[in-house]
Amino acid sequence: MSTCALPSTGETGAAASMRRGACPSLAAPMQTGDGLLVRLRPDDDSLTIPKVAALAAAAETFGNGIVEITARGNLQLRGLTAATVPALAQAIGEAEITIAEGLAIEVPPLAGIDPDEIADPRPIAAELREALRARHLPLTLAPKLSVVIDGGGRFGLGAVVADIRLQAVSTVEGAAWVLSLGGTAAKASIVGAFAGDTVVPALVTILEKLAGLGTAARGRDLDAAELRALCRCDASVERPAVPTSAAIPGIHDLGEAGTVLGLGLAFAQVEASVLAVFLYQIQELGAHAIRLAPGHAFFALGLRHETATMAQSLAATHGFRIAEEDPRNAIATCAGSKGCASAWMETKGMAQRLIETAPELLDGSLAVHLSGCAKGCARPRPSELTLVGAPSGYGLVVNGAANGLPSAYTDENGIGSALTRLGRLVRQNKDAGESAQSCLTRLGAARVSAAFEQG
Repeated sequence: MSTCALPSTGETGAAASMRRGACPSLAAPMQTGDGLLVRLRPDDDSLTIPKVAALAAAAETFGNGIVEITARGNLQLRGLTAATVPALAQAIGEAEITIAEGLAIEVPPLAGIDPDEIADPRPIAAELREALRARHLPLTLAPKLSVVIDGGGRFGLGAVVADIRLQAVSTVEGAAWVLSLGGTAAKASIVGAFAGDTVVPALVTILEKLAGLGTAARGRDLDAAELRALCRCDASVERPAVPTSAAIPGIHDLGEAGTVLGLGLAFAQVEASVLAVFLYQIQELGAHAIRLAPGHAFFALGLRHETATMAQSLAATHGFRIAEEDPRNAIATCAGSKGCASAWMETKGMAQRLIETAPELLDGSLAVHLSGCAKGCARPRPSELTLVGAPSGYGLVVNGAANGLPSAYTDENGIGSALTRLGRLVRQNKDAGESAQSCLTRLGAARVSAAFEQG
């Protein structure tokens, strides 16, 4: 069961986590515009259907009835209060859901059952967690520091940014692990390769080095050459090939491991009551567990191909994303004004309006970020198009983040026609076979901004 400490009434509890950059947890929830928020990293290999249903019931009883899956595949509950967080923690414990605390150690969502993976990363992850727990003095690290241990496979984590990354590679002696620092798998700085019993000690050494640099230190702050000498790794290794991860929504045949159904949440969230109904429906079809996945998604385990097709149809009726070509896959939204007092935009309604008026933008080639305010909670990194809510209307940031300087504005009366003009701009100027992203890049930010603002 979860053994996390409950938030206190002093500065070390919920109040301490109100600062931006902290990671909200049961022990330290974050104050947002719609109450307290907690982010949960279940420590189970998979969550059984009854466990997730119990969590959904707790979200409805103690929060605002919304369950979210984050971009990195964590659970998130909103609308809590100082009085209901302890009750939520108790409900999670009674459901025997183990919550991982401390350093974020991430493995692919189908680790251990993906037939294409080179090595199962879970034993290394478990050994690292145990090594950190066994320390007499815990390491104090940056709040959002992350370690990715990727065994490969069709649903790898190559696109996920990590401070420290282990990537499995095949060798004549068996699997080895390539260590890199900072960024995605394609851009991280390669340190070297490790095998066998040397992997976890090397990780602990690196984490100790980061702790010594202070609580703001991240993987990008470390010197790869210094770590090669410190950890005595094989420095001759080349960057591993980074296979393209398969799209999660859909029915996936894993051979002897059976069939899994991949689903995404519409705009990162689902009503707890809807989730519970769906879970019990697919349990009747044979599903026994889910696994959380990056991209606001999850897999349902235990289905046969025939029942997976039935479950997929049920998912569609409940509003889940079931296919790679779903236009909602291209839109990132925060809670919006219906769920956050800081927001100036009803983001879910705006997303639906975007789908209806400018479908040309949503071919999957670019990201459209709808942010209720300039904080950009749903997508801190830049997007090709970011629409930001403001007291006077809406600002458009082209190739930037929500906190960037908008290059065009419109008000509530003009937003519908502004979105329509953006869609028309792509439709009328896109060459045969060209993506929306390529078209907008070719046209340039000035022309995109002018189309949005044109009266």
